[in-house]
Amino acid sequence: MTSGGMRLELRHGQHLVMTPQLQQSIKLLQMSSMELSSFVEQELEKNPLLTRESSESVESGEGSSGDAEESWDSEGEDATASREDDTVRDTADVAEGADFSASESDYGGDDFSSQGAEPWGAGGSSSTSGSGGFAGEGFGLEQTVAGEQTLKEYLLDQLAVDIQDPAGRIIGVQLIDALDESGYLTADPELLAEHIGCTAARLEEGVLAMQQLDPPGVFARNLAECLALQLRDKDRLDPAMETLLDHIDLIAKGDIPALCKRCGVDREDLVEMIAEIRALNPKPGSRFSREISQPIRPDVTVRRSKDGGWEVELNSETLPRVLVNRQYYARISSQATDKKDRQYLSEQLGMANWLVKALDQRAQTILKVSSEIVRQQDAFFRRGVAHLKPLILRDIAEKVDLHESTISRVTTSKYMLTPRGIFELKDFFTSAVGSSTGEGSHSSESVKHAIKALIDAEDPRRILSDDTLAEMLQKQGIDVARRTVAKYREALGISSSVERRRQKKLLS
Repeated sequence: MTSGGMRLELRHGQHLVMTPQLQQSIKLLQMSSMELSSFVEQELEKNPLLTRESSESVESGEGSSGDAEESWDSEGEDATASREDDTVRDTADVAEGADFSASESDYGGDDFSSQGAEPWGAGGSSSTSGSGGFAGEGFGLEQTVAGEQTLKEYLLDQLAVDIQDPAGRIIGVQLIDALDESGYLTADPELLAEHIGCTAARLEEGVLAMQQLDPPGVFARNLAECLALQLRDKDRLDPAMETLLDHIDLIAKGDIPALCKRCGVDREDLVEMIAEIRALNPKPGSRFSREISQPIRPDVTVRRSKDGGWEVELNSETLPRVLVNRQYYARISSQATDKKDRQYLSEQLGMANWLVKALDQRAQTILKVSSEIVRQQDAFFRRGVAHLKPLILRDIAEKVDLHESTISRVTTSKYMLTPRGIFELKDFFTSAVGSSTGEGSHSSESVKHAIKALIDAEDPRRILSDDTLAEMLQKQGIDVARRTVAKYREALGISSSVERRRQKKLLS
């Protein structure tokens, strides 16, 4: 055969085939506990051979080890999906340590943005309580809270009494619907006027009328207007206060001389004016908010063991418990005569077996990774964030013999309950900062903690610059440049030395 003709070749190679089940297993590993619970509920609805492990199923015989549960072999040990050990425990061998303190305090400072934290007093959401005794499926806290008066209902009640003009009421209703949870009117005025079918001037009249309603500050377009409405309600909105609100950004910067000059008041009067502003509520509608915050459910708990080590346990409440109902499968498979029916049952049995196995593998992987994180960060659990060591995904992957991508998926949206608080597993991975002594390194979080500690302890008469902070950290054995100090300081929400000097002069 000539060189230009056809020829046969045999090639041997390896490649990974991503089967649908393998792809689903990867997705399961990355799911949060809430997402996993939702996924399992869907599978229970779709697959007739899956059943939820519960006391009822055990009593009826569906959860008995001889009939309903599917067993499979893992690492040479016989493991069943219905085993009743509520926790899987792994104890790290570490030495005796110190006692625990509360979790680290927030680093943030005052925020004069309407969307930020609440630096003033009155803005928290109101607490609610309810009593039991109501029958009916699905009744819970959400229904109790929804039954209380909302901001919209509170404003509508006032609207019916205070505004008699029918057109004004229609505009008022639309404005109430446009409010956000904090009580601000953030909608574009032109689009809102077009939607209502009125002129911009008529809309402005409606806004001014609605701003007279309680609580003071609602229907404001920005923070300065919100505070002005509250001051007007207190009869404290004089020209000097209006000027101060127009330059509210200078309050955050602590530029007292500039504010005194613009407002035409002396320092003592300015300090009193700022104190009045800080006593106001930047989010007047927040006490009516009925948004139910979803508490974080930790996937793993860490506690001190009797021998001085750490006990790392899976949270059984976040682990879906499902069984393969083999008794039901045996009953209906014997009655299935059609080929399609038998094929369907076979597929559902395979999917059920896979899900039980995948859930157990997911739990074991989370436990293995979490236990290694605890071993690596032992100093943090004993002595606090200042002793958080540098850690990357590769460090854990090498110890537990898994790929880095698997470690990344395991630590996504998974939380650990520790004596120091609840942390996402990703929080324990930090970059390294070199040591000036050449011995070891420091985590970026521990360096941030050191910077914050130095700034908190600084003398108001001798504010520490970034260069000074870098020099002081060098003496502590932390090799860090001035620009890195500035970056970490900004990440902590701490002002520059110039702004801190102005702020501390104001408070002195």
